[in-house]
Amino acid sequence: MDVSRSAEGAEGAEGVEGAGRARPDHGDPPAERPERPERPERPERPERPERPKRPELADLADLAALDRRITDCRACPRLVAWREEVAATKRAAYAEWTYWGRPVPGFGPPDAPLLIVGLAPAAHGGNRTGRMFTGDRSGDVLYQALYDVGLASQPTSVAVGDGLELYGVRITAPVHCAPPDNRPTPVERDTCRAWLVDELRLLRPTLRAVLVLGAYGWQATLPALAEAGRPVPRPRPAFAHGAHVRLADGLHLLGCYHVSQRNTFTGRLTPEMLRESLRTAARAAAVEAPDP
Repeated sequence: MDVSRSAEGAEGAEGVEGAGRARPDHGDPPAERPERPERPERPERPERPERPKRPELADLADLAALDRRITDCRACPRLVAWREEVAATKRAAYAEWTYWGRPVPGFGPPDAPLLIVGLAPAAHGGNRTGRMFTGDRSGDVLYQALYDVGLASQPTSVAVGDGLELYGVRITAPVHCAPPDNRPTPVERDTCRAWLVDELRLLRPTLRAVLVLGAYGWQATLPALAEAGRPVPRPRPAFAHGAHVRLADGLHLLGCYHVSQRNTFTGRLTPEMLRESLRTAARAAAVEAPDP
């Protein structure tokens, strides 16, 4: 074996590899890299608004005591400012009214077997009259239907003290203040949940069914039911008009489109659809209308 030749070949191969990796030398000094421009300082994030203080769950004797506490609530600054501004400026058609301008409590007998939950007091409806779904077109539709199926003493709801009675039905809301643009924030909804939880707990001895108006009310009611000790299934049932879920403890949970003008004017919710939802809920709750 020719050792010198082998070494020469090895050196040649190594030289070729090295040549492949080496950069050509043109005799010029390496160019200096341009300095990177300094990054602009990030603007400071705006401070998050302070989360409203949530009302503590209270050991209340009865629904009347709960209603009194609800009407004194000032937990959500945005809602407080809006409801009071509306009450001060008013709508021209109601210039002679003294607006309620406070949280609107539930309405109906304290031993009701059926609870209706729906968002929320209207700025010139419940926020004006002080009663749920009273003084606006949504309430006109709801109370007419309640009367038609025998759950209300009269077809109209105009003002507190107008003689209206509900039979076996209580009406409440997941948010008790009139919100701007009818849209409470998630924080406001969650803050107000404590009141709904207390209401559900106080109604528990007689409550057999809950009829929820609209997807928003449905999403707010499910966690309130769970917090009130009801066995809400997992995964949580989805909202639909005509939805009917029976919880493990026997409570019936039913869904109905909200009685908003958008739904009623477009025919998405017809008077007969609403009446049928109320009849189904009344049967589930075993509500008996009084003799005429």
